[in-house]
Amino acid sequence: MSLKEQMQTGKVYIEFGHASEEDKAYEQVIEEQRQIAKELCFDYNNTRPMDVKRKDELLTKLLGSRGKSIWMEAPIHFAYGSNTHMGDHVYANFNLTIVDDGECHIGSYVMFAPNVVISTTGHPIHPSFRDKGAQFSLPVTIGSHVWIGSNVTIMPGVTIGENSVIGAGSVVTRDIPANVVACGVPCKVMREITD
Repeated sequence: MSLKEQMQTGKVYIEFGHASEEDKAYEQVIEEQRQIAKELCFDYNNTRPMDVKRKDELLTKLLGSRGKSIWMEAPIHFAYGSNTHMGDHVYANFNLTIVDDGECHIGSYVMFAPNVVISTTGHPIHPSFRDKGAQFSLPVTIGSHVWIGSNVTIMPGVTIGENSVIGAGSVVTRDIPANVVACGVPCKVMREITD
């Protein structure tokens, strides 16, 4: 299985040091993608606050796909950017970090409070794999109309259903259904959202 296939299917992989020409070529592709993301994040974070047009242009270059009316308070941090897809009217307060080695899909009308971390990537528990630099990537999906509170961490492979609210300080390790308030470490459903 190629490096690209391993990265896209949730397998444990090592990013560098492959023997096949196909994998060596892909190593260079992903390294370039990461460098582009770092440059675009740097430019975004250092653009003057009132230069809305420039910030919007940079987000269009950074993200894999995007809807209209996206605003992110600087600073922002992305591993790739190109693996993150956002709908319309997404708002992110200060210091959104998305480790998007894998796909990250964010619906419309999603709000992020300060210091939210979304990671599509993790590392194996056994140290012999971590010592080699092994990792895995699983997609993260956040439905539309979701509100993510301050200092929330969303782990690889998680889906958060539409309309749900994730309380501040939560660590989301498992799927959260639609239309609920959930919080805690680990994050658990507290109640349904009702009238």
